Amino acid sequence: MNGYLNESNFTMVEEGFTTRDLLENFLRELCQESDQQAFFVADLGDIVKKHLHFLKALPRVKPYFPVKCNGSEGVIRLLAELGAGFACTNKAEIACVQSIGVPADKIFYSSPCKQVAHIKYAANHGVQLMTFDNEVELSKVAGSHPHARMLLGIAADSSPSAHPSMMFGATFKSCRHLLEAAKEQAVEVVGISFHLGSCGLEPQAFAQSVAAAQLAFEMGTELGYRMHLLDIGGGFPGTEDTRARFEEIAAVINSTLDLYFPDGCGVEIVARPGRYYVTSAFTFAASITATEEVPVEQPGSDGSWDGRVETRQVSGHWRILIPCGCSISPRQKPCPDHPSHRSSLRGPLGQAEDRIADSLELPELQVGDWLIFKDMGAYTIATSSPLGGCPQPQITYAMSRVAWKAVQLFQRKPPQTGDDRESIC
Repeated sequence: MNGYLNESNFTMVEEGFTTRDLLENFLRELCQESDQQAFFVADLGDIVKKHLHFLKALPRVKPYFPVKCNGSEGVIRLLAELGAGFACTNKAEIACVQSIGVPADKIFYSSPCKQVAHIKYAANHGVQLMTFDNEVELSKVAGSHPHARMLLGIAADSSPSAHPSMMFGATFKSCRHLLEAAKEQAVEVVGISFHLGSCGLEPQAFAQSVAAAQLAFEMGTELGYRMHLLDIGGGFPGTEDTRARFEEIAAVINSTLDLYFPDGCGVEIVARPGRYYVTSAFTFAASITATEEVPVEQPGSDGSWDGRVETRQVSGHWRILIPCGCSISPRQKPCPDHPSHRSSLRGPLGQAEDRIADSLELPELQVGDWLIFKDMGAYTIATSSPLGGCPQPQITYAMSRVAWKAVQLFQRKPPQTGDDRESIC
């Protein structure tokens, strides 16, 4: 074992004991103690399964987890234990992963726009791998980090006819100029990076980006660089209902990489899967602290108010981000004799930005009732200080004994083939 994670970092549960079961146990305890603080329950075993499945589906690709997606300690420790790398966007995230002992060569400073102070911090802490996509960024790195190993970031639409846009990433037309500028400033360029985003992993777009990366590799090689690293970014779906889509994406990635960067060509492939790892692993529970019925601003047929109301329900004592599309449901199943109501859900401060969801069909809830939010692992946990005086909810990590044994087996003998990974799963 690497020593990043041990049994004191999580609650051990038996196989078949779900996070919902654990959540219900906590809720019973909280109701007895009259404590209404919101909390997360995280199934680390789900992340273990995702990691092993990723390695099986994409055997040539090394994952670097983007810390901004979920910087919670349990997630970082588990993925470090499993041998993943980390993509960091600032010095706070670098400090976070290094604080548990992750070595600098496992860290990719992936932000395309970096503060000089953060570049110097990376240099002082041995983090060398980072990106650039313009001359200003290149000059900052050249003046602050002489040992940086740079990836040229290209735009997702980096075809020969691409036009400049507000998106990060250099156009294909500007690649040679930027590579020449790096040469003049004695900056080492080791490869190419692109990021299609959470909705962009379409076969054609991915194939075009890899093809553009291959051409940029050739430019770099012509200029004397030792180009040996390709970062294909993120955008992998993370919920069970998109499992088939992940398989399709993996098949496209494998065939495209085999075409443009065949096995044995000397190029290392990395990716930045974030949502994929953590979305389905986290469940969130929050209690209702206030309710109010308000008229629906929709007149009846005669122009008068038609008598309908909307229930405004406020869930307090927490401050997190609720991703679009997450499943929200009451703890108790609605009774058939009590119809649901059109409801809106607000955060604790009553401000416009605290709007969580509108037009929800929920039963008539009372103060103290609990709402359950599924698929809450990605981009929901702030890494900065709490806003508005609201503390971050507590996270309870759980893992089954079977999953923990898989982690231990993985560390004793890392899987080398798809069959090995399947046997661990």
